[in-house]
Amino acid sequence: MFGLGFGEIILILAIALVVVGPKKLPEIAKGLGKAYGEFRKYMDEFKDAVNVGVEEAGKPKPSPAQKVYEEHYKDTVKDEPEIVDAEPVKAEPAKEEPVKAEEKKQDA
Repeated sequence: MFGLGFGEIILILAIALVVVGPKKLPEIAKGLGKAYGEFRKYMDEFKDAVNVGVEEAGKPKPSPAQKVYEEHYKDTVKDEPEIVDAEPVKAEPAKEEPVKAEEKKQDA
């Protein structure tokens, strides 16, 4: 946390205890904790807003013709293809009809 070691944090708390006093130190710590929580909340909201802006900037904008097309055909265009659960049809190989001996003689 902020690059401080355990010994440095203990030293800061000891100085704060001497300067502020033991009666007000818990109140000040509570106030600092609330302030830190609010700061983190605002920073998270800011990060979310920036991420949404970046995502929106990365999306291609539709052309005017595409907008008109989508508005006109919005009822007929499906967003997702229809999934059909069916067994695949197996194609059978073509069967050759036996050639009669008389037809072979005529072809020759």
